[in-house]
Amino acid sequence: MKVFCGRANPTTGSVEWLEEGEHYDYHQEIARSSYADMLHDKDRNIKYYQGIRAAVSRVKDRGQKALVLDIGTGTGLLSMMAVTAGADFCYAIEVFKPMADAAVKIVEKNGFSDKIKVINKHSTEVTIGPDGDMPCRANILITELFDTELIGEGALPSYEHAHRHLVQENCEAVPHRATVYAQLVESRRMWSWNKLFPIRVQTSHGEQVIIPPVELERCPGAPSVYDIQLNQVSPCDFTVLSDVLPMFSVDFSKQVSSSAACHSQKFEPLASGRAQVVLSWWDIEMDPEGKIRCTMAPFWAHSNPEELQWRDHWMQCVYFLPQEEPVIQGSALCLVAHHDDYCVWYSLQKASFERNERVHPARPVCDCQAHLLWNRPRFGELNDQDRTDQYTQALKTVLKPDSVCLCVSDGSLLSMLAHHLGAEQVFTIESSAASQRLMKKILKANHLEDKINIIEKRPESLTPADLEGRKVSLLLGEPFFTTSLLPWHNLYFWYVRTAVDQHLGPGAMVLPQAASLHAVVVEFRDLWQIRSPCGDCEGFDVHIMDDMIKRALDFRESKEAEPHPLWEYPCRCLSEPQQILTFDFQQPVPPRPVRAEGFIELRRPGRSHGVVLWMDHHLTPDSTVSTGLLKPAEDKEDCCWNPHCKQAVYFFSTTPDPAALPGSRRIVVYAVEFHPDTGDITMDFTLSDTSDSGNKVALGSEWRGFLRRKVWWAAWLLAELRKA
Repeated sequence: MKVFCGRANPTTGSVEWLEEGEHYDYHQEIARSSYADMLHDKDRNIKYYQGIRAAVSRVKDRGQKALVLDIGTGTGLLSMMAVTAGADFCYAIEVFKPMADAAVKIVEKNGFSDKIKVINKHSTEVTIGPDGDMPCRANILITELFDTELIGEGALPSYEHAHRHLVQENCEAVPHRATVYAQLVESRRMWSWNKLFPIRVQTSHGEQVIIPPVELERCPGAPSVYDIQLNQVSPCDFTVLSDVLPMFSVDFSKQVSSSAACHSQKFEPLASGRAQVVLSWWDIEMDPEGKIRCTMAPFWAHSNPEELQWRDHWMQCVYFLPQEEPVIQGSALCLVAHHDDYCVWYSLQKASFERNERVHPARPVCDCQAHLLWNRPRFGELNDQDRTDQYTQALKTVLKPDSVCLCVSDGSLLSMLAHHLGAEQVFTIESSAASQRLMKKILKANHLEDKINIIEKRPESLTPADLEGRKVSLLLGEPFFTTSLLPWHNLYFWYVRTAVDQHLGPGAMVLPQAASLHAVVVEFRDLWQIRSPCGDCEGFDVHIMDDMIKRALDFRESKEAEPHPLWEYPCRCLSEPQQILTFDFQQPVPPRPVRAEGFIELRRPGRSHGVVLWMDHHLTPDSTVSTGLLKPAEDKEDCCWNPHCKQAVYFFSTTPDPAALPGSRRIVVYAVEFHPDTGDITMDFTLSDTSDSGNKVALGSEWRGFLRRKVWWAAWLLAELRKA
């Protein structure tokens, strides 16, 4: 059965209705899931296996049958571990039907169908009794319901229900206990992800300062955690103000409560400074004695940093205090962790604070609009003074005293730069209600509400009256749009430029003047694991899961490049960066597709895991802002990526060992095409090798058909390689 799915096109700005298969959403969820990452998490798997063996052994030592309840079974891996450890029977709960179906097949393939029953329900819907899903309560509870925040996937309500209805009193639990840790720090870099700093603009009349509204400064911020790979934040970027503090623990072998609670920890600051950020992580102990421990601690808090396990499904948390507060070394304070059933947040209190002193405060909620419009990287981008200076210098080269400017970007401060640099009249288009309200507050705080006109409509609906009968002499954008996920989604600016063409005066300038798509082949240190087949996991065959992910990745929206903030994921360039496509913003969007074909030569040894793509925005011929590489890559150094943007990663389906291809020269063949009617960029990248003995191009089977259709092009390619 086919279904129609509505989709907002981030590049063209239009709403499209597409016909998809009935399991379309399921495939998207599988393709973007962390199942592969979890199966590659050796530390997690080993610790779970050890904890399960110990729990089954304790039950058997008491002369009881080992009856296991596995909530959120996924592939069925933990249930198969339990049966192998001697469990008499397992009830494996999985609410996601495609995953439950896969678990049934995996369990059957590994020969455990007689001892594992997969139940496709939410655990709160499971029934007990002669006619129920389970004949009796289990005495071993196994779960993997955790996210980076520990409780964000509903672990507490699930445990609460399980103890009340599905497991015996004083049951064994794997994991047995979880503990959340926190560390208070001062960090200008991380604080810049949460607050708007004053922005300085150098003009011919002196320095102008754009100040944030009082509402933004007082706003407690967004209620959501910022989960990142904290190991990639340099210790130089923060000052530690406290020791690592154990904030609270949850014993999963006993009744768990999902009610709101707070937990305070008294401490003496290690240094004087401004308390701004709480770094947090957790560990789980698989046994009552705490000997089998799996920790998410960053390297500086890890008991053995050399054994640090990389993982992407569990990272570390960055929380922002509602307001920065001064602290004095040695002057006691209390750090308070608050949580409800799904979220954690922190506050700083005086040392005399008592647990039951007052009602638990509600979750912080943004009331300034900025945290609803700008994500964390966007805050950092706006606070990047070097970036602002680059736009300022570019504007100085194109602005004239009689310039009429139209700014098109979501919640951008470019309109204010243009005004301070001397534009005669400035308009800014804000399509969303949130951006309109925010920009009005910022303009009012800077006494510019009568100087800059906000147009509250979509660009294609613009009329001469909106521009007060004036023609635009400078159309400018960063460009930045909140709907953009991939680097080229900001080509929406090009479509806006096309839509407002009739409003541009003779000789009108556009900033940026152009954009270009770039690519480089990389070897990831760790990120490759999220898309790598697992095969066997702790002795269990999970090829069915690999095949399921591969089929999901074959769907239209999943087989293309995917966005990742690569400053968090170290990688090495194996090729030189290469420009693939260019887009001339001085001209309207062309009616026909723009296509590029070619190859990228790999100049450095290593495993080619994928191609990274990004956009450069050419403000003027002499000024370019890159969303990707910030400096040339050295042979042995990790790439330096723009930390404010996500880059696009096109993963190769196979990564051959370069040592297995002696005497060959490796290349990546590509075909990339921009489709003006949809705004999509489709791409094909494939690893190839050219043998010195025969000068033949050996390609993966999925690409042989592609080059067979391009015989003439392949012949040219070989001729060029012979010349080289």
